[in-house]
Amino acid sequence: MPEPYLRIRNVSKRFGDFTALRDVNLDIGKGEFVCFLGPSGCGKTTLLRAIAGLDIQSEGMIEQAGRDISALPPSERDFGIVFQSYALFPNLTVADNVGYGLVGKGMPRADIRKKVAGLLAQVNLPDQGAKYPAKLSGGQQQRVALARALATEPGLLLLDEPLSALDAKVRIQLRGQLKDLQRDLGITTIMVTHDQEEALGLADRIVVMSQGRVEQVGSPVEIYTSPASVFVADFIGAMNFVPARVAGPGMIEIGSARFAAETAHINGDGRALAAIRPEDIKVQGVAPGDANALEVTIDAEEFCGSYMRATVIDAALGEARLKADLSMNLVRGMALTKGSRLPVALPPERLRVYPPLS
Repeated sequence: MPEPYLRIRNVSKRFGDFTALRDVNLDIGKGEFVCFLGPSGCGKTTLLRAIAGLDIQSEGMIEQAGRDISALPPSERDFGIVFQSYALFPNLTVADNVGYGLVGKGMPRADIRKKVAGLLAQVNLPDQGAKYPAKLSGGQQQRVALARALATEPGLLLLDEPLSALDAKVRIQLRGQLKDLQRDLGITTIMVTHDQEEALGLADRIVVMSQGRVEQVGSPVEIYTSPASVFVADFIGAMNFVPARVAGPGMIEIGSARFAAETAHINGDGRALAAIRPEDIKVQGVAPGDANALEVTIDAEEFCGSYMRATVIDAALGEARLKADLSMNLVRGMALTKGSRLPVALPPERLRVYPPLS
């Protein structure tokens, strides 16, 4: 394996009595697009600011391209940054905003003009150089801020929730443009976001954080399909959680119903928490002999456009209520409504078991 481009070792950050980061360890490869994902207050922005030198960590080491940058000021680090507010200079034109860092580096004006023109073309704003930021839309301002961050050709691009201030349609459009630009440039990129859809759609790897700690690091598919903890399972996507008991090796009980599931990691008194995503509950082609099959009743329906999210119950499940996603084709074809009975299965490979919440 090649040496990581960014190495974070045992990083902690305290603000008085509050600990914002707790012993964070992370490796990021060159050219990766990594998202720090988590709820407000989880430490993701604090970690980004520590990497940038804007809030030096209380403990630990940060290394970029083999260079220890742990105690360096921002001006001596190799990065470009885009803030949530974009932080454009209102009294400078778009072209002057983008070229601001190049002026500081002493680049000749003719070269700056050429460089700025190329950057504005890259972010699809080739004719906007003479305008002032106030004349641009939020999406255009975001792209100007991105061009400015890239102007000095940094080795690392840091993005602090750059799309959160935009409306949903523009955000989705710019998300694709941002990923395309990152791939074209091959620049190592770290983005802070609380939007799970954004992280799943953009990142090569996601770092899920909670209470200053790293909960899980993995590809979007790994994070979604194999969440390492109840927190990750609950934070990413929709998930059914129901109390369960370990009934033996590879077997759990929910109510009086028994299901095959991996249980080797569950210790203690046998109490557990079973979890399955609504889309993972099998509702088509289920035979009575299938693993984890049972018949349920639709107790409630929620129309979600292309699918129906049905709440299903059965006496064998006790008080457990499961949400299952049914395609609208299936709902129409089987004339499913509240009160309908249908066979379902909880595939063992999709049924996850966690230790109980304390």
